[in-house]
Formats: sequence, structure tokens, C-alpha cells
Amino acid sequence: MIDQKVFTYNTLKTPFFILLLFAFNSGYAQLLHHNHQHFTEQDTLRGSITPERAWWDLKYYHLDIEVVPNEKFIKGSNTIEYTVIKEHQVIQVDLQEPLKITKVTQENDELKFERNGNAFFIDLKKKQKVGDYNSIKVFYEGHPKEAVKAPWDGGFTWSKDENGNDFIATSCQGLGASVWWPLKDHMYDEVDSMKISVEVPQHLMDVSNGRLIKVEKNRKKKTKTFHWYVDNPINNYGVNVNIGDYAHFDDSYDGEKGELTLDYYVLKPNVEKAKVQFQQTKKMLEAFEHWFGPYPFYEDGFKLVEVPYLGMEHQSSVTYGNKFQNGYLGRDLSQTGWGLKFDFIIVHEAGHEWFANNITDKDIADMWIHESFTAYSESLFLDYFYGKEAGQEYVRGTRSNIQNDIPVIGIYYVNSEGSGDMYYKGSNMLNMIRQIVNNDTLWLEMLRGMNKTFYHKTVDTKEIEGYMIEKLGKNLSPIFDQYLRSTIIPTFEFRTNAEYVFYRFTNCNPKFEMELDIEINGKHQRITSKNGWQTLRADEEIKSLEVNDNYYISVMEIK
Repeated sequence: MIDQKVFTYNTLKTPFFILLLFAFNSGYAQLLHHNHQHFTEQDTLRGSITPERAWWDLKYYHLDIEVVPNEKFIKGSNTIEYTVIKEHQVIQVDLQEPLKITKVTQENDELKFERNGNAFFIDLKKKQKVGDYNSIKVFYEGHPKEAVKAPWDGGFTWSKDENGNDFIATSCQGLGASVWWPLKDHMYDEVDSMKISVEVPQHLMDVSNGRLIKVEKNRKKKTKTFHWYVDNPINNYGVNVNIGDYAHFDDSYDGEKGELTLDYYVLKPNVEKAKVQFQQTKKMLEAFEHWFGPYPFYEDGFKLVEVPYLGMEHQSSVTYGNKFQNGYLGRDLSQTGWGLKFDFIIVHEAGHEWFANNITDKDIADMWIHESFTAYSESLFLDYFYGKEAGQEYVRGTRSNIQNDIPVIGIYYVNSEGSGDMYYKGSNMLNMIRQIVNNDTLWLEMLRGMNKTFYHKTVDTKEIEGYMIEKLGKNLSPIFDQYLRSTIIPTFEFRTNAEYVFYRFTNCNPKFEMELDIEINGKHQRITSKNGWQTLRADEEIKSLEVNDNYYISVMEIK
């Protein structure tokens, strides 16, 4: 693990202050660079709520496609149903190159459309009247982008299993679902429900989101079509296709809302390993229903599906590629030993069912809402089964993964996510706030209440910050500004004499302040420190001062 470092003035002297000044200026420079990145028209069309998106409210999709593995080719259609909330005659649908839309119809009329990069603007003949419920059907085809390093650089993964059978999967977070199907590709408007129909060679199986409602055989084409239905709202990147020579086994979990069906799809040679490893699913559900409330998609069940990449949080169809072992491909990301107590992909990716799939960001700039809370869920899993200190030791250990390169919050309206520090800088921030709150009953109520308040909703940072501030009764705004919108980590400086402590925060935003737990001669003391010297008089001669290590700060004693 990496603890907070204590620097002494005698050791560092002047070079420390030069380093401190450089760190502050470097952080400011990174922030300026982050805010002055070059964005294109395509970034705006992808990342903003354009006039051609704003006038209609998405209600239902029927995605109906055929996947042809030996050609790495897909073709099909998406029926898009919507209500009109403002009169407009042009609708935007997104589909990324090299795929192309071949035809669009509304009530059997073929419509004209124009392409601008990855955005298609479709002229509607029918008058769009406020309150009307309408639909269009978009036909498309082509060779979709092949994933380079799924799931981080996603698309279609075309692979083979050990028996030579096709093993295929989609992943598209950040890149966008329009990399493989046409849709309203913006996070703010989730579809209320959808049907997914996937035609594959007859010896293979498709596993998608929701529940399997029908399998159709086409003997002439030697294919099968698998029809899945999603009863709940679903974010666009959560929709997936997984194709392979799967074996299926199932189970159930007696949860807070009754019986939850558990379905597992793995390659046939891996069934016995999966039956052992996937027992952790019930432990995950037990811990997370405790911390976050009921699993958000009982109607659609819960699935783990083996894929040829590491894994992803596809809603009710969580994908798994961790090779049936604990840790992150056998490694402990915290370097504490605790990370080997659980299968990282089962815990982390399923944690996203609450944070990403239940509570979804409106703009990818706020992706920390997904990743910070889910990274923190790893420590809460340990907390539930092994005790609070185990969970906190784990989250502290993950600090070695923090880069402090750019701010955690990205640039709005241009499909720009922030730093990868949204994982473990974010989880350490949450762990620190829990320390400040110092009321685990209230902390639990906040986490469960958040998933109830924002149930099946899209949110932004302002809403999450406001909810936490109100529920916890703490002024957390300086903390959010410091840790989400800046790259600099505060330094707590102090010096002592026989009876006084002089202390302040440096290397921080001018208005930063935070409650802090310290021990003077082994006795707990809570102070509020800010940017500017403060004084505390002790009850006895000061022999030692230590800062609680759940605070993600630097500490420097000035001799």
C-alpha cells in the first residue's frame, strides 16, 4: 500500500517549495490544456443536444440485425419510436463510418436524408405535432469498426474459441453505440424499453440484454434469430450482442424485491470453472443490495456472459473475460492482498448496474458518476464481508494508480470524458467524505437513497453533488471542486511547539477547506483546515501529531 508521505522541512528545505510551486503551476497548466483541447464539428454533433435531437423523446427501439461472421458484416434495421415534444421536421440519427444507412421509412413513405460524418439528418414528410407518438425505421449495413483493444477501444470483436467456433462481442462505451447500430446516440435520453433480434449461424447462440422471448429457426439460410426483450430503460452503450458456442446454466437469488433470476452463458469447455467462480454473484448481490438498495432490473434478470475481452457493464447482460480467477486477471490493483479476495470483473462490472445503468450520466464529461462510485463499490464489497478497515485499506492501496494528469470531469457537450483518475481518485474522494461524515448509518442511507432518488434516471454532476450535500449535511463543494475539477492534491502543513499547533492547507484552490481528523499524543481531534494559517492550543505538551490516513492529501511537518 502507499500511505500519505510526511515531509520534513529539514530534509527538503528550499527545493520542496520549488517543487510545490512547480506542482501547483503544472496542475494549473494541465487544467488550461484540458479546457483548450481542439474539438471538431463531429464532436459537437455527437456530444451536444442538437436541435434535431431536442424535439423528440425516445420511447422504444426494435434493433433487428443479422451478423455474418465469415464476412465480418452486419445488416438490418432499427425501429425508433418517439413522442413529439416540440414541432420540428428534421430528426438526427447517428451511425458511424464505415457503416451506412441505406433507407429510412415512416408510415411506408421513404424519406430523404443527408449525412454529415457520423450524423444523419432525416427530413420527415409527416407533420410532427406536439404529443404525437411516431416512429421511423432505419435500415443499415456494412463492416463495423473492429475493436482494437476492447473494451477501451471498442467496436466488434471477431474472435474464435479453442474449438474454432466464432466468438463475437460488441463493446462501445465512450466510442458510442452508433459504432455498430443507428440510434439517438446521446446519454441524456434513454430508451424506455427495447427488443433486440439477432440472426446468427445456426450452430451459434446470441446473448443480449433482458430476457430471451423467442428463438426462430431459418432452415433455408441455416441461421437462428434470438429475440430478447428489455423491460427497463437502458443506456445506449449498455446494449450488446454476444455470439458464441455457449453453454447455459442458471440459478436464482432471494433478494430485496423477491426472486432474481441468474443466468450464465460461457463457452462449453469452461462450464465447470464458471460454476465455481460465478458463485461470487450471490455474494456481490448480497453486499450491493445492502449498500445501494435493490438490484435495479429484477424484471430483466441478471446475466454473466463470457466474452473474448476483459468485461463490461452491459445492463442485465454483464460481460466477463477475467479467466475465472480472483483479482484483475490475477492481480491485486491495491497491492494490499485484499484485491485477491474477489473476482474484479464480477464485482466491478456488476457494481455498474447501480452506477451507470441505474444512475446514468447525461454527458460523458460526468462519467466519474459511473466510475468513482463503482470503483468505491469494490471496497464496500470488502467492507461488507471482511470489515470496514479491510475496505479502507483496499481503497487507500489503489492510490498508486492515480496519475493526476487532467481533471476528473471532462469537457461538456463534445463527448469528452475526463481523466482515468475517475476510478481511484474518485473512490478515494468518496472514502474521504465518508471519514468526514463519520456516521455510517447516514452514509448507508445516502447511498441507498441516491439509487432510489435517481432510479432509472440520467443525471449530471450538479445533481449528485447537491444530493450528497443535502443528505449528508456537509459543505462538500470545496472538496468536489478540488478533487473533480483540479489536478492538484492539497498539502496539510503543520508545525508545533510545546502547546500550540499551527496548520494550513497549501497547494490547493484558494477557497478550499475541509474537516480533518488528527491525533495529538494519540488523542483524536477534529479540526477544519483551509488556505491560511490557523492555530490550535493543546491540552498538554505536544509530542506527536498524526493525520488520519483516509484523507487523500499530502502531509508536511515544518520543523
